[in-house]
Amino acid sequence: MTGPATDRGRLLLLCALATAVTVFTATVPLLRDWFDLRVYYGTVDSWIHHGGHVYDYRVPGTPYGFTYPPFAAVAMLPMALVGPRTAIVAALLLNLAALAVVVGVLAGPALRRHGWYGAALAACVLALFEPLRDTFSFGQVNLLLLALVLLDRRLLTSGRGRRWAGVGIGLAAAVKLTPALFIGLLLVAGYRRAAAVAGGVAAAATALAALIAPDASRFYWTEAMWDTTRVGRLDYVSNQSLQGVLARLGVESRAVWALLVVVVLCVWARRVRRAVAAADPTAAFALTGLTACLVSPVTWVHHLVWLLPSFAVLIRAGHPRVAGALYAVLCTSVVWLWFDDASGVDGFLGANTYAWITLGLFLRLPVGQEADRWRRASRSTNATAAPPSTAAPVMPSAADRPDGPSSPGEVPEATAAAATGSTSGPGLGGDRNASSEPTGSTRPAAANPQSSSARASS
Repeated sequence: MTGPATDRGRLLLLCALATAVTVFTATVPLLRDWFDLRVYYGTVDSWIHHGGHVYDYRVPGTPYGFTYPPFAAVAMLPMALVGPRTAIVAALLLNLAALAVVVGVLAGPALRRHGWYGAALAACVLALFEPLRDTFSFGQVNLLLLALVLLDRRLLTSGRGRRWAGVGIGLAAAVKLTPALFIGLLLVAGYRRAAAVAGGVAAAATALAALIAPDASRFYWTEAMWDTTRVGRLDYVSNQSLQGVLARLGVESRAVWALLVVVVLCVWARRVRRAVAAADPTAAFALTGLTACLVSPVTWVHHLVWLLPSFAVLIRAGHPRVAGALYAVLCTSVVWLWFDDASGVDGFLGANTYAWITLGLFLRLPVGQEADRWRRASRSTNATAAPPSTAAPVMPSAADRPDGPSSPGEVPEATAAAATGSTSGPGLGGDRNASSEPTGSTRPAAANPQSSSARASS
């Protein structure tokens, strides 16, 4: 990391950057006035205190209400005990904690090497990212779900607490349907036990919600789940999924969209298998997040926090300029230039900019970089270390393990361990020694809350 050599120079640079970020976020993007949090809070308040039905509540003056599975409403029940301002503060703190977890899993060692300076620079850069800005100002839950999923990625590849792997993905899938694709990732990657845990946790959470709110559960799984109009217009410019692209083109055929989804899932399965074979779990998780954004009928801009692991993969693979350029575009709110009219060639290209970035990352994201890093480290260590003892124990193969194949990062890890007598967590996680256990102003909401001058529900 280049920059000022003194702490005083670094502090001055950070003050200038923080000022620029503050000016940018106060003028260019529009804040969302906690719209989604008001949906959550109003739903729980109506349900608990006024005897209303979960899926009947609407934010006053809008047609938008609760759209998540019933377990999400059950998980949000603590909001019934506090006022709206306390709920806003709690949402901010939870999202900050979730962001810390995400950054720690994806880039913890790199940030620790650069200390407070690196952490402060990262905070400034992250504050510009439109999906993150929207997540905080909407009071959204996607960052929390990403943190749960990435915690499972760490458990799977660190060897510590492996028996709990799958719990985070299962809870995320019970709160929102999109993360359920990560259960498919566990199956494709051969994590049979973790996949069973994730499926079991999701099923148990769903059953708990059915016991607590049987009418809401019946309505959701038989009606609300299939009604995409409940979350907004599919052609709305904030919808950066493949379905959104088709809707803005005027293509209403569900068969065309279903065919594209099947194609994307086939490519995803092939690419994930390649990442697993190359011992690259971070890329496998990143590809799954990209795929979920593409195949979901509705992927609002704030859902694109699922792209963050992809940028970590690009930087790790030696493509910081590509990562920086794509990240910068996702900071600009450029798609809103076509809010009123997404027709024509410029509308096709510009209004779908974030979808094209997601698709490009999905097709071209490099895989195998984690394994290459461990192989290079192993070769470097072998060149300087003493020859291993002929009495060294033999490492067990993946097939010998009771829960199926090892995690994608453990093959090169085992190789390095045999050569050096120590092990390291794969990917961007922390190291361990050999003795350790294996976006609008704050004016009132308009009728179309997804616009750049109003709020959005999802």
